Amino acid sequence: MDDKKETNAMKPNDIITATELKNNLGLYLDHVMNENEEVVITKNGKKAVRLTPYITDADRYFLMKEKALDYQYGGKKVSYEEFMEIYEKSDLRMEFINGEIVLLGSPSLTHQEISGDLYVKFKEYLKGKPCKVFYAPFDVHFRKEGFKDPDVMQPDLFIACDVAETTNEKGRYMGTPVLVVEILSPSTRSRDMVDKLNTFMISGVKEFWIVDPVQEIILVYGFKDLDIEHFMTYRKEDTVRSFWFPDLDIAGAEIFS
Repeated sequence: MDDKKETNAMKPNDIITATELKNNLGLYLDHVMNENEEVVITKNGKKAVRLTPYITDADRYFLMKEKALDYQYGGKKVSYEEFMEIYEKSDLRMEFINGEIVLLGSPSLTHQEISGDLYVKFKEYLKGKPCKVFYAPFDVHFRKEGFKDPDVMQPDLFIACDVAETTNEKGRYMGTPVLVVEILSPSTRSRDMVDKLNTFMISGVKEFWIVDPVQEIILVYGFKDLDIEHFMTYRKEDTVRSFWFPDLDIAGAEIFS
C-alpha cells in the first residue's frame, strides 16, 4: 500500500486508526501542518484523540472567546427590546435582522480602502448640501412597512438628509437614510443581496448600492413606493451614476483603484 498516496488523498477531519498513525506519523503530521486540517485517531474502534494544527495560547483564547460569543448571541431569535438590552450591555458589533442577532466580523483591507474612497467622494459631493454621509459602525433603525419591529443595521456607508430632525436626546440617529452602501464580503454576500435589499426597499430608503470587490461591479437599486423602480450594473470601466442624486457620479476606476 502506498501510504503517502493514501495520506495525500485525505479529506478534512479524516479518521484513522492508532496503528495507521504509528506507521505513518511523519506523513500525518505533515498533512495536519500543511493542510491546516484535523485528523481523528481511533483505538479499538472508538474515537480516542484528535491531531490538530498548533495555535498559540493567545490564539486559542480568542478563538474560544469568539466561539462562545457566537454561541451565546449569533443567530439567536429575540425581540427588538431584548436586542437593544443586549446591545446596550455589549461591546460587540451586531445587527438585528428579521428578529435575529447577527454578529459582525472585522472588515478586510480591500473593504476599508473602498469604503474610505467612497466616503471621500460622497463628502466632497455633499459640501454645501443639507445631507451628510456616515460610515460604520453607526446604528440605523430601519422601520419596515407592515412590521412591528425595525431592523437595526450598521451600513458600510449611508447618506442621510434628516439628521437634524431625527436625532434623539441621546444623540442617536433614528431617521431613514436616502442612500445606503454595502460592500460585499464572503460572509455577508447573501445577507446583503437578499435580506438587506428587502429591508431597505420597504423601509423608505431611496437608493441602495451593492459593491462587489471581487467582480469589481456595483449594483445600483432605486426604490419608489416601497418597490424597485431602477436597477443598473456598473463595472470598473464605467461611471457609476446615482438614481436619487442626479448629479452624483463616480468613476468605477476610482472605487476599484
